[in-house]
Amino acid sequence: MKRKKTVLQQILSEKRKKVKEGDGMSGKDEFGTTKYVIYAEFEANGVVERPDVVGAIFGQTEGLLGDDLDLRELQKTGRIGRIRVEVHNKAGKTYGTITVPSSLDRVETAVLAAALETIDRVGPAEARIKVLRIEDVRATKRKYIIERAKEILETLMEQEIPETQEITEEVKKAVRAKELIEYGPEKLPAGPHVPFSDSIIVVEGRADVLNLLKHGIKNAIAVEGTSIPETIIKLSKERIVTAFTDGDRGGELILKELLQVADVDYVARAPEGKEVEELTKKEIVKALRSKVPAEQVINEMFNKGRSFYELIRDRESESERQPRQVTKPELGVVKTQPKVETPEEKREPATVVRPSVEKIVKPIETSKSAPELEEFREFIERVKKDGVALLLDENKNVITEIPVRELTNQLKERKDVYAVVFNGVITQRLIDTVSESGVKYIVGARKYNVVRRPVSLKIITFAE
Repeated sequence: MKRKKTVLQQILSEKRKKVKEGDGMSGKDEFGTTKYVIYAEFEANGVVERPDVVGAIFGQTEGLLGDDLDLRELQKTGRIGRIRVEVHNKAGKTYGTITVPSSLDRVETAVLAAALETIDRVGPAEARIKVLRIEDVRATKRKYIIERAKEILETLMEQEIPETQEITEEVKKAVRAKELIEYGPEKLPAGPHVPFSDSIIVVEGRADVLNLLKHGIKNAIAVEGTSIPETIIKLSKERIVTAFTDGDRGGELILKELLQVADVDYVARAPEGKEVEELTKKEIVKALRSKVPAEQVINEMFNKGRSFYELIRDRESESERQPRQVTKPELGVVKTQPKVETPEEKREPATVVRPSVEKIVKPIETSKSAPELEEFREFIERVKKDGVALLLDENKNVITEIPVRELTNQLKERKDVYAVVFNGVITQRLIDTVSESGVKYIVGARKYNVVRRPVSLKIITFAE
């Protein structure tokens, strides 16, 4: 019994496949006036052929339902189509399917289908026929009409003449693409004002630059990848730089690398979960007006492990709690948010900056530290590549190589370290730790909020 069901399932699946491929009863020659299709299966206890099954259908139903529903008369008048029979022999038995197209009404078709189940012999063998279903051909045609109408409508919409607004937008898009320039040896996508603007906005990709151009901001430049190009690093030493990254995980990683290798002044980010390339003009302006000084972001992200959005939420909640007051200029409090940098605008001289935002004066002159920087050049390139911290002895030999996060704990335990080289931010806390360990040189990517250092300790940054 189980084998019989398997064979019948295989036959029916092949039948459905043929119907889908257009090789079934859906041809125009047989379905022109067909309303319903009867699908049935049969089993014969012997080996029979297709003519035997067809003969049994006509012979054993003759006179059963009267002259009005006689199969031969119905086929002559075209109300019953060509009966299709699929036959498969296996283990001395015959299995197959029967397909009968009908243009009768629903009730007459059901009566005819029930009549098929009265057949109990095919040729010399006992047989059993079971009706599986009656399919409404018109419902199938309706589905086809709907799907085909969708395709025709899509084609029509693609070929339709665009609206005036669409034409205008296409022209503006073409103009913006022409405004886009390639800057530096890496040919970075940039706005036309980047070469001469006092301030620049560093974004992630070409699409971000195009979106800013669309809204009139022409001093943006893209890093084009996760590795910060040398052109961006050089520009950050000469211009006022605002890092403007996406509000996802990738944007956070690029921001962290920018803060470590470039001299960023301000940080702005797209709303959480959004990308710069999809922002509206209002969202772009709001994000740039809410920019935060880079030193504050570095302290929160690297020292406290907090995200940029937590810092923004804290600032917003603090501003809501405190009433808006106009403070005196001599108190050194900023009256307004930093203004959005545009090519036509320069920094407002009237804006008063908090003392904590001021850049720290470097305790070591560039000219003095240049020879010492060359002594550590080999180790600097190594930590940039591997992202580790190196502890050196007096002969510039590597004592140990450790992860940056373990640097403070290692320095507290060791007293034989002469120099420390790592790809990170030199903070006051780290300086206090190495001074107690007797370290003479500390080499890092950049400094943050360094207010004091021992006379015997020399600080060198990669930028020098």
